[in-house]
Amino acid sequence: MTHSTLSALSPLDGRYAGRMATLRPLMSEFGLMQRRVQVEVEWFIALSDAGFAEFKPLAEASRGYLRSLVLRFSEADAQAIKDIERITNHDVKAVEYWMKQRFKGHADLEAAGEFVHFACTSEDINNTSHALMLKAAREQVLLPAVDRIISKLHGMAQAMAALPMLSRTHGQTASPTTVGKEIANVVARLQTARARIAGVALLAKMNGAVGNYNAHLAAYPAHDWPAFSRMVVEQRLGLAFNPYTIQIEPHDYMAELFDAMTRCNTILIDWCRDVWGYISLGYFKQRLKDGEVGSSTMPHKVNPIDFENAEGNFGLANALLTHLSQKLPVSRWQRDLTDSTVLRNMGVAFGYAVLGLDSLAKGLDKLETNEAALAADLDAAWEVMAEAVQTVMRRHGLPEPYEQLKAFTRGQPMTQDLMLGFVDKLALPEDEKARLRAMSPASYTGLAAQLARGLPG
Repeated sequence: MTHSTLSALSPLDGRYAGRMATLRPLMSEFGLMQRRVQVEVEWFIALSDAGFAEFKPLAEASRGYLRSLVLRFSEADAQAIKDIERITNHDVKAVEYWMKQRFKGHADLEAAGEFVHFACTSEDINNTSHALMLKAAREQVLLPAVDRIISKLHGMAQAMAALPMLSRTHGQTASPTTVGKEIANVVARLQTARARIAGVALLAKMNGAVGNYNAHLAAYPAHDWPAFSRMVVEQRLGLAFNPYTIQIEPHDYMAELFDAMTRCNTILIDWCRDVWGYISLGYFKQRLKDGEVGSSTMPHKVNPIDFENAEGNFGLANALLTHLSQKLPVSRWQRDLTDSTVLRNMGVAFGYAVLGLDSLAKGLDKLETNEAALAADLDAAWEVMAEAVQTVMRRHGLPEPYEQLKAFTRGQPMTQDLMLGFVDKLALPEDEKARLRAMSPASYTGLAAQLARGLPG
């Protein structure tokens, strides 16, 4: 069988391949190779500026050429590295040899060829490359997708700030709210989750085989290698420097990032399930799409498939992110390779998260409120006014207000006439009775509208 989207084992590279276009160049093996080249290039250029007698500063033309290897890195380049790897059976060494091949015809580069990968262990290149991949995926794909959801929900919260809706606690009728306030609750949670994702510092190290600069000092014992490595990591690569490591950067920041992503996904799973329920109740309708089929046998069906798809893919993302978070910070002694194969699945975890965000955005774009259904549910739930009545009774010192309303309403069908009749018989000031009579489930929403409108945006 030939490799195609139909024969792909992962739906990310099969059924959903077209929706991974923005993520694929960043988190694939191609993306990893490109970042490895970037790190090797910047380390090499920095070494030329370090003041070593054996490696003079490179000419601007040579620097430009080296950086063009990164900017113009192509699938053909990646394949060339892969071909070398078939011989070396070592992926980072293959990048080193590929770079040296690119030096041919450039005298100053050829003369300094042995400074490629100088004093580095493979993990110096890999950990920085992984951090660069995560930085690009977070800033270019993940956060914009989260922002799209936040923006859409924020707009919905404002537009429906005052639209009353019956609450349901434990699945039972409860004090009314507004559609906008319930959406605002989600936005507030997402804004916090988004800030935590964005706030994780992406760490990297370049300190040799076991983190002690052994080889560096063997070659140039007088050089300040920690300061040099920090400069490369922070100034040349735009990452945060970790000065204390074993052979690998210990991946604690990755765990923090993946945990933050998991929290965001969990909030969205919660929202997907709520929307699914509201669609089931008829509070939301979905815009129809010509030609779309809801059921192979029931023609009337308009299923909430986008929210179901989003929920499922957020769950897959969380399963992978949780494993990454729990496994990656654990390494036997100074190094074992169990992290290497696991790290190759970062793109899969991001892919399912991005797929969930994409599906959720599609679902939200189809939603329309059904104000008639919202109003009908409220009008059929006059029992929720028992809270208001008994609380006013408490204020005025009437006996056993909670117990009276419990006996009157619990498990009983309740109508407007019955509730108003109860109010009429209370020994309350007439103005208080008038205020209670003027209330209805649709108006008994507290500060919901103000809270929704006050949502930071």
